[in-house]
Amino acid sequence: MFQDYDVIVVGAGHAGCEAAASAANLGSKVLLITMNMQTIAQMSCNPAMGGIAKGQIVREIDAMGGYSGIVTDKSMLQFRMLNKSKGPAMWSPRAQSDRMMFAGAWREMLEQTPNVDFYQDMVKSIVLKGGMACGVITGLGHTILSKAVVVTSGTFLNGIIHIGEKQFGGGRVAEKAATGITEQLIAYGFESDRLKTGTPPRVDGRSLDYSKMEEQRGDDEIIGFSYLNTEKLHPSKQRSCYITYTSQKVHDILKTGFDRSPMFAGRIDGVGPRYCPSIEDKINRFAERDRHQLFVEPEGFNTVEIYVNGFSTSLPEEVQYEALRNIEGFETAKIFRPGYAIEYDYFPPTQLTHSLETKLVQNLFFAGQVNGTTGYEEAACQGFMAGINAHQKINNLEPFILKRSEAYIGVLIDDLISKGTEEPYRMFTSRAEYRTLLRQDNADLRLTEKSYRLGLASQDRMERVNDKQASVRAIHDYLKNIYVDTAEANNYLAGINSALLTEKQKASKILLRPDVDINALIDGVPKLSFLKEKYSAESLEQSEIQIKYERYIEKEQDLVLRMSTMEEQIIPDSFNYDKVSALSNEALQKFKKIKPRTLGQAGRISGVNPSDVQILMVYMGR
Repeated sequence: MFQDYDVIVVGAGHAGCEAAASAANLGSKVLLITMNMQTIAQMSCNPAMGGIAKGQIVREIDAMGGYSGIVTDKSMLQFRMLNKSKGPAMWSPRAQSDRMMFAGAWREMLEQTPNVDFYQDMVKSIVLKGGMACGVITGLGHTILSKAVVVTSGTFLNGIIHIGEKQFGGGRVAEKAATGITEQLIAYGFESDRLKTGTPPRVDGRSLDYSKMEEQRGDDEIIGFSYLNTEKLHPSKQRSCYITYTSQKVHDILKTGFDRSPMFAGRIDGVGPRYCPSIEDKINRFAERDRHQLFVEPEGFNTVEIYVNGFSTSLPEEVQYEALRNIEGFETAKIFRPGYAIEYDYFPPTQLTHSLETKLVQNLFFAGQVNGTTGYEEAACQGFMAGINAHQKINNLEPFILKRSEAYIGVLIDDLISKGTEEPYRMFTSRAEYRTLLRQDNADLRLTEKSYRLGLASQDRMERVNDKQASVRAIHDYLKNIYVDTAEANNYLAGINSALLTEKQKASKILLRPDVDINALIDGVPKLSFLKEKYSAESLEQSEIQIKYERYIEKEQDLVLRMSTMEEQIIPDSFNYDKVSALSNEALQKFKKIKPRTLGQAGRISGVNPSDVQILMVYMGR
């Protein structure tokens, strides 16, 4: 029945879909195996993409030719650029998605991708020969051979769903768990552990009173995620989200179920996500608060189903129901399905190299929640990189690795490989030391050329980036050299209550003022008006950011250069740490376990002191 494949991808969630697409678009023959063809790219939890730091990741995936940004643009219900009141390093796009449209668009794009085949079955084990992954064995007993395997099993490995005192096997509600892979790999020498995540109840939107809630509208301008000219939702057609709050009464009702909570009763061993806790965890950890914010979010254009963001819970159904009905606007709420917690296996990611290949088995790659992350975006970018590197490995090509100074994706993977994680890892802007450089607006300028040289980003993408760079340079040079007379500028400056000019000044210097933005300046100074006619809004915004934040950008670039010495000092795989007698015991154990690739990575390992890195550097110098 089956031909031999270059790459087999196990699981068709966000990581699996991006892995299949990137490997196939590079020329590998790919088989995507999923337990259910009807749930490809399912948004298991919140029907939204992007957000703080997550939006930057989606734009990075798109800049390199991945599909997540295009699919999000095709399926959005609402778009918002978060943190616009802060500097551009913090701006983060977020879209509420139509759940069914999102999954449908992903499947359609994969089906139209040459080199991708599909098969519905459970993978129960990896074919291992001579320390190398050579295929998979399915639940129906088929052995399918390949040159590499990418495991993107999400929450399905030995998944257990908890609702109150009830528990049953499952990787997602109404879908069975996957078994076999964990047991096989543990027997081979891998470490495995358990994590937990959860989801809130879904309710009938017809039973809610939105007049009692705060409306949250989308932006008037929809920028979107893809750098291509994707067809985007018209702002007037956006669906609103709403905000409401829990109360002390709601908390008291929820507390009546704490004795039956699987989390408090000790039936769940896995650690849950710190930054997306269940409502019972919030009440327990923040006892001083008498209310918590909830976001009431639509699941699609053509459904009344509502996602209650912020009310994740695994309490008994009757407790969930009574508590929900005491939330303002939810007095007559009807539940479509209760919230639940899910516990699943993951493999601590310190067992991987930066290419996401396992250290124990060659040509075996892990991506997504199996590595201990949480979030669609974190999973998608890992899948994208694992697909690329599976293709690279089997073709004897160099691995494709992004540095921390080049992408949020680089920060995420380096954090996982160097530090590991004992709780679901979520990306934040604060995790990136070079976030002024890693903005969402310049992901194409940072990454498209790298991907193009790899053979992944299209010629069209590369030409767009070249055009954008040329436009930004031209605008930048013009504003740096053109003088604006006092008469031309002061009418505009007076209108915004900004200090008037006493002598002519370069346009770029006026733009440095915090109360001046480039579009208003162009509108207010007639000699600049042609810029809007000649250049795109995207190019104008990029020029403005580069001018306003030039000093900060240069400062970070200098820091990158200073740190590059450490990052370029490669530690050979054969390096014998036992010979470095002056290392602390903790550093010695961590170095031997993680086997850092560079001195820079060695310094980021938890428990390693700067003195340990200095000792290592001196020894390597000898």
